[in-house]
Amino acid sequence: MAKRIVAVNDLGLRIGEDHPRAKLTDADIKQLLQLRGETGWGYKRLASVFEISASQVRRILKGTQRAQLAMEYRVVD
Repeated sequence: MAKRIVAVNDLGLRIGEDHPRAKLTDADIKQLLQLRGETGWGYKRLASVFEISASQVRRILKGTQRAQLAMEYRVVD
């Protein structure tokens, strides 16, 4: 199995697309933010495009979800 580098927070937990339950990649998040800014699409439309809930879109856009900074990077299997 190939080793890879993952981002972790200050507690050593994986964050972003490296989190085990992440449904969106970091590129998806960037695209979601870009679409919201350029098109003004609402939560429901964005949720439909990215196949997540409207409440999840809201949390991402408000910065309460997927808003942690990487404190370090680790090599994992």
